[in-house]
Order: sequence, then C-alpha cells, then structure tokens
Amino acid sequence: MELKNAVVVVTGANRGLGRHLAAQLVERGAKVYATARRPEAVDLPGVIPLQLDVTDEESVRAAARTASDATLLVNNAGILTETPLVAGDLDAVRLEMETNFFGPLAVTRAFAPVIEGNGGGAVLNVLSALSWLHPAGLGAYAAAKTAAWALTDATREELAPRGIAVSALHVAYMDTEMAASVPANQKTDPAGVATQALDGIEAGLPEILADEVTRYVKQSLTATPDAA
Repeated sequence: MELKNAVVVVTGANRGLGRHLAAQLVERGAKVYATARRPEAVDLPGVIPLQLDVTDEESVRAAARTASDATLLVNNAGILTETPLVAGDLDAVRLEMETNFFGPLAVTRAFAPVIEGNGGGAVLNVLSALSWLHPAGLGAYAAAKTAAWALTDATREELAPRGIAVSALHVAYMDTEMAASVPANQKTDPAGVATQALDGIEAGLPEILADEVTRYVKQSLTATPDAA
C-alpha cells in the first residue's frame, strides 16, 4: 500500500509507538487522524487530533463518521495491567480484553466499510511477542494479544474480498511508558519499530516481526511446553 496521500487513523497516537507511527506517516505524506481518549493530549504537528476511546462504541462510531475518508487503520491503542489470570483481579483481566481485543475489533468493524467505500486499503494491528509467549504474571495481556492475533488472521481472510489487507506487527519490549520498569538493554527503540511497521505496510507484509526476541519466540512455537 502506498502511504503517500493515504488517509490514516492511528489509535493511541498521543504517546509511545502510536506517536512515532503518526509522526512518520506525516513525514511520508499521509493525512493522519491521531486519536486519543483526550485529543488535547495529541501535540504532534501536521496531524488531526480525534477523540476515540476504543472501549466506547459510540466514540468509535463517531470517529468513523469524522474520519470518513480513511484508507488505513492502525489499531495501536492498548494497556498492560500486569495481571495474572487466576490470582489477579478479574476486572483487570476484563479491562485488558476490552481494550486489547474488543477495542480493535470494534474499531475494525466501524472502519471496514469506510475503507472499502474509499476504494480499499489496509488495517495494521499492533500485537506482541506475547501473542505467542504466555508468562503467568502477564496472563491477561498475553491472552488478549493472543486473541488479537486470531482477530488479525480471521479478519485478513474476511476483509480480503473487500479490498482490505490486514497485517500484524509483533514486537517485544519497547522503550515506552508501558515498559518503564523493564531494563533499558531489553527494550527496542519505538521509532525504529514504527519504521519497520510502515515499511511492512508498503510492502504488503501480512506479518511484521520487529525484533530478534519476537523472531525467536515465533520460531519456537512448535516446541513442546516444559512439564510442570
């Protein structure tokens, strides 16, 4: 997909990876709707701030009405509560699923007819190495990102006849606020991840693996789990 003159909606564009994606899309000549729950938090030059809460269906529908010229959707907004599945707070588990799975689903459902009506385009879902690796302490996040991986694969097949390509970006820890507690030497530069993601969209890649950790985890999927 050519990004120059594309019309892009980036969710969670006020910070972290989303901010880098929005900034680089502007540099590549795209029109960018940079969304956030509080649009006043979006301070990037050249973008159109847009209110969008992925857990609020009316907010999602309103954003789709405003960004009616969209040709590319980037489902980037997400949260990490560090909640285990058995011992953790169930409301936190539900919040992770609402934000990291049902949120991208709702936004995709709202924008698919918009993108199709504008001649087709693409959707990029920001996922994680934890789509495939499921540590106990991050069980809620891993479960939600695994579900979002299934969402990506299923909607890729469902939306292809409508002229919409669907891609996944998988990445491990990035140097963002979400991973503030992770040692610096274990984190990837989000600007470089954004570049890889946008290059992958332009190349039509269905899956973009942004770092060595992610590539290793993907290659290990066929390994037999250790006995308890």
